[in-house]
Amino acid sequence: RLTHALKADVLLVTVTLLAALGWVFSKEAVAGMPPLLFIGTRFLIAGLTLAIAGQGTIRQLTPRQWSVAGGVGVLFAVAIMLWVLGLFYGPHLGEGAFICSLSVVLVPVMAALFFKEKPASEVWYAIPVAIGGLACLSLNHGLTLATGQLFYITAALVFSLQFNCNAVAVSRMPAIALTAIQLLVVGVIALATSRVREIWPDHLPSAIWAWLLASAFITTSLRFFLLTYAQRFASASHAAVLMILEPVWTSLIGFFWYGEHMSGWQFTGCALIFTALLINRWRTLRQLIWNTPH
Repeated sequence: RLTHALKADVLLVTVTLLAALGWVFSKEAVAGMPPLLFIGTRFLIAGLTLAIAGQGTIRQLTPRQWSVAGGVGVLFAVAIMLWVLGLFYGPHLGEGAFICSLSVVLVPVMAALFFKEKPASEVWYAIPVAIGGLACLSLNHGLTLATGQLFYITAALVFSLQFNCNAVAVSRMPAIALTAIQLLVVGVIALATSRVREIWPDHLPSAIWAWLLASAFITTSLRFFLLTYAQRFASASHAAVLMILEPVWTSLIGFFWYGEHMSGWQFTGCALIFTALLINRWRTLRQLIWNTPH
């Protein structure tokens, strides 16, 4: 039998691979439909799928559990809409993935601010390195942050808060119910926002539908259920360790799928951000590699 720790690690690595594929699926989809319409439809389909699968557990939720799940869903909706707008306006997949990965560095900061958890000392070393990485990425655009980068940075801030809230919520209700409600909340909010701000097309090509459905079922329903389920066996901080793999997979996929290359400033910035991720989780990484105590 797999221990709980190993089970969580396997699930979380799978989540990072699905997340990386999600960048490609989403990039292909928003090339043929408005970004908020895409994210709303994707999450509504995914949420309905999980709601049907977990309808028994959802019916057993208390009003308090519904309120908690809905609140985390609102945070998730804000974060994911900012993310898809970054994807829509940002031309480089790998760079965007590394910027969004800053949420990993910010998870313990948000835990300290909102949940009174004392962050490890490594966090304070990681933050200036991450800021240096963002500075290098801004130099790639002449000392300014591009529109896509600004959306990604803001999304990372909200994701880090949502990640902590989700870790607390999953200890109080079944994972499938929590995930289904969150995805449905994202779908409703994103579609309502899209209806007000975007022009909906009369027809979508079959290829766009294929990318949309793949995003809904594979990289949303399956991915977020696995993430929420894995958080039963790992703390938010431990889960954040393995999440650092997502930008690496995404950059590799961007290279092979789109032929993306990084400029010197981009490579330096992404390398610094990845270094910040490693510094941030150094104690856990040290224990995993050398099996030494904290």
